[in-house]
Amino acid sequence: MQGTGPVVVMVPGMGDLRSGYRFLTPVLVAAGYTVVTTDLRGHGDSDTSFTGYGTNNTATDIEALLRELGTPATIVGNSMAAGSAVIVAAQHPELVTGLVLVGPFVRPPASSAVGLLLFRVLMARPWVTAAWNSYLPTLYAGTKPVDFAGYRASVVASLKRPGYASAFSRTTHADHTLAGQSLAAVQTPTLVVMGEKDPDFTDQQGEADWIANTLHGTAVMVPDAGHYPQSQQPELTSTAILGFLSSLKTNA
Repeated sequence: MQGTGPVVVMVPGMGDLRSGYRFLTPVLVAAGYTVVTTDLRGHGDSDTSFTGYGTNNTATDIEALLRELGTPATIVGNSMAAGSAVIVAAQHPELVTGLVLVGPFVRPPASSAVGLLLFRVLMARPWVTAAWNSYLPTLYAGTKPVDFAGYRASVVASLKRPGYASAFSRTTHADHTLAGQSLAAVQTPTLVVMGEKDPDFTDQQGEADWIANTLHGTAVMVPDAGHYPQSQQPELTSTAILGFLSSLKTNA
């Protein structure tokens, strides 16, 4: 936890670390926010003792974290964690003041069953660490962070620890069905942030607009960025998020 002021909880996607918000965190702290970053189960500083992994489990963990903090917060969720944030906002609206959904999976993907199966085979043990090391650069379509080589090495080193590759592999079986079913119940102010080159979506603008319209929110497209605009284009992304957070203060 860093800073003082309204609380912002930031959650990374599967295969990523909470340090994926390393550029965004100091900007929000300097702007007067308390920033809390957390790792997913079986990732980073978390452990591998859990019996379940995925979108729904992450939603449960976010809820528990918010209750431990004792104050409502804006949730920033990237990729799978965006769907988890939606679930929390739908089920526990009193805990969530705002949603920032980055490269969000908030409904079952449009990809074919064959494509999904191939991805899960690719991310299976015992080759998941090598496969993710090779696959990760493709998710950073567009401009890569200045420290990408070092950050990629830290992600891979984290996976090489005993039990962590298995936990990540199990996380890739995440089911976004509940997130999709929860969308209609969300009344929380929402910002959708999508990289214009995000390779996880065939129609990036269309997906961002659909999510924003469904949640009565706003979509911001980030040029020359893939699945991680928060680290690929941190200035543009932080400007969009700060504007959104400021609007929450105004409407409070």
